[in-house]
Amino acid sequence: MINQAKSTTLNSISLPLKALFTGYLLVIGVGLLMAGAQIMLTHGMADGKPGLSIDDIVYSYYGHRNNSKLESKLNGSMKDKAPENVRFQLIEWARKGAKAKDWEPSIKGITQQYCVKCHSVVPGIPNFTKLSAFQKVAQVDEGDDYKKLTRISHIHLFGIAFIFFFVGFIFSMAQGFSSRVQAAIIAIPFVFLLVDVSSWWLTKLDPEFAILVIVGGGAYSLASGVMIATSLYQMWVMDWLANRRLK
Repeated sequence: MINQAKSTTLNSISLPLKALFTGYLLVIGVGLLMAGAQIMLTHGMADGKPGLSIDDIVYSYYGHRNNSKLESKLNGSMKDKAPENVRFQLIEWARKGAKAKDWEPSIKGITQQYCVKCHSVVPGIPNFTKLSAFQKVAQVDEGDDYKKLTRISHIHLFGIAFIFFFVGFIFSMAQGFSSRVQAAIIAIPFVFLLVDVSSWWLTKLDPEFAILVIVGGGAYSLASGVMIATSLYQMWVMDWLANRRLK
């Protein structure tokens, strides 16, 4: 049975509340699009090809254990940051053991020209002014380490849960859904956020779990999109269309 008897519905709230909810939903909607673009430009280039694939997920979390993280990045998301001959020189240095004796005469100058403008000032990424940091990424690529996974996991769980809470709260005033269907739509982002974050850790242990990263992220993005679109429609379009039909 469809629940039509609600004390507060999106089309009946005051204009200031509509403005508040609309501003929030529009910003969150754009934020979700930017998050998707960021994923495509980082994880989506882990295999060196545009678009998000299972290989991208595996390389990001499990690693590409046939070579170093440096090589994976230079052939993937960092491919456009340096000319081919420079990338080849860095990869060869890594494959030969990333020896300290080659740092000053040949490698340090390359890092200063192509790397340190980001890899010395951006928090959370290696500081390539230091040989030790560069040698670390020249080791076998085992994907994101547990320290980084812990950091991004707690940021995602706390931050994104707040986003889903307020989107779900606004959507709870929508009409035209049974209570069970509406509750399921509100719950889906929280459930699949847990699936998404858990799958990072599982993929770190076994690449077979990589598909869950795409499933989790796709499901909570779709459910959020439905709630945002429905809420905006019922606040601004539904009554306008109904009035037009009556004229």
